[in-house]
Amino acid sequence: MDNISISKITFEHYPDGFGIGHPAPRLSWRFSGEANNWKQVAVELKVLVNPGTSSQSSETFRIETSESILVPWPARSLKSRDIAEVSVRAIGEKLSTPWSAPATVEVALLDRSDWTADLIESEVTQPVDDTKRPVVFQKEFVVDSIRESRLYITAHGIYDAKINGKRVGDHVLAPGWTSYNHRLNYQVYDVQSLLREGMNTLVIEVGEGWYAGRLGFMGGVRSIYGEQIGLIAQLEGGGSVLAKTDTSWTCGTGPILKSELYDGEVVDLREETKAPNSVIVKDLDKEVMLAAPEIPPVRCTEDIIPVSISKSPSGKVIVDFGQNLVGWVRVNLNPFGPECEGKTIQLSHVEVLENGECASRPLRLAKAQDSITLSAQVPEEYWEPKFTFHGFRYVQVDGWPTESASPTINDLTARVVHTDMEQAGWFECSDAMVNKLHSNVRWGMRGNFVSVPTDCPQRDERMGWTGDLGVFAGTANFLYDTHGMLGNWLADLAAEQFEQDGVLPPPVVPDVMQFAGPRQPLAVWSDVTVTAPWDIYQNFGDASILRQQYESMTAWVDQGLPRGPNRLWSKTTHQLGDWLDPSAPPQDPGKALTDSQLVANAYLVHITGTLAKISTILGYAERAASYERDFEELKVIFQNEYITPNGRLASDSQTAYALIICFDLCTNDYQREGSGERLEFLVRNNGFKVATGFVGTPLICRALSISGRDFLAYRMLLEKKCPSWLYAVTMDSTTMWERWDSMLPDGSLNPGDMLSFNHYAFGAIAQWLHEVAGGISALEPGWKKILFRPVPGGIISSASVRHLSAYGMIECHWKLENSGHRFKLEILVPLNTTARVVLPGQIEDGGVEVGSGRHEFSIEYAADARWPPKPIHPPPPFYHAEPDEFAG
Repeated sequence: MDNISISKITFEHYPDGFGIGHPAPRLSWRFSGEANNWKQVAVELKVLVNPGTSSQSSETFRIETSESILVPWPARSLKSRDIAEVSVRAIGEKLSTPWSAPATVEVALLDRSDWTADLIESEVTQPVDDTKRPVVFQKEFVVDSIRESRLYITAHGIYDAKINGKRVGDHVLAPGWTSYNHRLNYQVYDVQSLLREGMNTLVIEVGEGWYAGRLGFMGGVRSIYGEQIGLIAQLEGGGSVLAKTDTSWTCGTGPILKSELYDGEVVDLREETKAPNSVIVKDLDKEVMLAAPEIPPVRCTEDIIPVSISKSPSGKVIVDFGQNLVGWVRVNLNPFGPECEGKTIQLSHVEVLENGECASRPLRLAKAQDSITLSAQVPEEYWEPKFTFHGFRYVQVDGWPTESASPTINDLTARVVHTDMEQAGWFECSDAMVNKLHSNVRWGMRGNFVSVPTDCPQRDERMGWTGDLGVFAGTANFLYDTHGMLGNWLADLAAEQFEQDGVLPPPVVPDVMQFAGPRQPLAVWSDVTVTAPWDIYQNFGDASILRQQYESMTAWVDQGLPRGPNRLWSKTTHQLGDWLDPSAPPQDPGKALTDSQLVANAYLVHITGTLAKISTILGYAERAASYERDFEELKVIFQNEYITPNGRLASDSQTAYALIICFDLCTNDYQREGSGERLEFLVRNNGFKVATGFVGTPLICRALSISGRDFLAYRMLLEKKCPSWLYAVTMDSTTMWERWDSMLPDGSLNPGDMLSFNHYAFGAIAQWLHEVAGGISALEPGWKKILFRPVPGGIISSASVRHLSAYGMIECHWKLENSGHRFKLEILVPLNTTARVVLPGQIEDGGVEVGSGRHEFSIEYAADARWPPKPIHPPPPFYHAEPDEFAG
């Protein structure tokens, strides 16, 4: 029996409706339940504004539309602090949903004039070139009667707020990292339950964080955004301001002696919180936007207990949490009595062990150590840091002040921290190692999406490298709802790109690379101005991200990109190219097999064609036609420069062929087949091992599939020898690595100084798992129409993939039965969407069109006769082939 309803209403791309920065937010609603071939034909909306107040108003609207995502706000524009309740009823031709439960939206402070709070700093000047001790700001205020109350707050640094001794909210590392000179995010909290009639105390501690701490490698730079820690806070209740930052506040210090992102936190619990000092008021630059962001907050989302506690060969206590993660360790203080006063516990965080000891070399100049000096009476049951985070699986514990000198598994808890995006993608198959690979991809993304999408979370870097995100965005958008986070990050990219009338995008966002010299144009990295918004649009179907970033895109392509006489890239530019190709020496990660100019120019042709599509979508017909002409002309120039009539390339590498196949840069089918054949030779000749870096890795399996060689893509996927995706799995990895051989087969570490064990870029293989092995991809932006086209292969006999789209859950489950001779498929198409189903053996333009609901298919199946493929090696005695587990 059909039973459908609306499960969730969202406003723009906010994680919830509380504290948004839009006066007329677009509405989306997600469906639950199943019904065959159901489509929305109209919608009814009830909007109740400011319920229970003298300004209450109620309206009901009926809109004839099939759209259920990003529907324009139907009522009057909302003002700062307005609250509205929205209910939705979706109308179908024969079946309609019941009215949804009301979803509440509350507007934050839309105008700078809504802020009466000042920016305050301590009167005690802090050091510019050294660690800044966190500042405790304090204010007492009187509440006559407890009514609806909101705290609006942000900081130059990272804040932790308490009212009457109770913590405000569950955000951590707030307000997050933005380009502080352009955009400063603020948060809104409902604090009514924390207030009491009479005297109240608001205490806000602010650490240096990204604003004033040390950032960057090679020693980095301190105080990039400002030299002093600062705070802006405004507490409102019952229509009036109860407390706001101004000269009436006092400040001082607490038990935290220092807290740095890279080095960790040092706390002495014997120190009392004192605020004897006055504050000074500073002007916040009027050019800085105070933003109520769509990005979800950073939160602790999971707790993990140790899997083992042991002694190293040198006698050190080492705690293994079984998972490389990002966050920190919470310490149980209950075992410590007065006799422990003055004793210091030190926690040293690392990702891997070498020879049984904690391997700190990959951290470079980051200490990644937290230390706690105990007091006679512990102030709380647990301790955890406030203003730092670490990337780690193992923790070395020194100075544990009990008779055993070692904690138990109940004494330490790893707290997993990341931007709290909604999970949207799941994959599993019949092969346990492939499942582990996919888990590693997801954990790598979680650990590196902490306020900004970083390259790594553990060493003295942790920066928002554009190239890393550019190659991984498609995977990220499938796994999590990234729109709010990446939209926030791209807004910073554009703001920094246009600094001082410039047009070059920074290589990292926010840009803290001033210590490395002037910006340089970089293909792939700079091209993220085009590729990332396009990938976001493809997954979420919201053209506003294209409009938001259009000026950034065109400025880069039209003005920033340096060209030679033939309009391709200037041959005098340095390129990072296929970064970290496995052939690159440990100390020269850019020395790849593939010509970096070919990489740059393939991307140039590709982004030019993408810009033509974007211009068309936005209605810029003349610019679309211009970019389309440029695309066709550049494609011919590229072909003449790099591709022979038979499809061979001037740069004979896996990455080069993957680029021209995926970007469709060949002239004709004959040339395409020649390129596919040559790619097959290179893959087989390399024993199915990976020979690609950052650029080629996301494309290599897709290129093999496009060229009709799925069997080779599966063979590469299942390879276990280094370099391969499963090699790290055989080495007990739990996240993706920066290098294919970050750890060598004997357990020793790669000698290079770039040695992260949590780097998501090579995890872009997951997009191929979702689309080909799993079998789902979007036929139209935003998943309004879905392609189900699973392709079995290799030794995998079943796979399941799910994606939580804006319309609802998409599911695809397939398995081989009858000794592999029958293929069975079950799919779930969300309400208000349609799909095309292409079964094995059918061409992609064929298949069957289906509507919403659950559908099953069963056909006879014959496996690809080309499996297992054989490697190409010289005959003995010139070559001694290693055993092939799939041969015969």
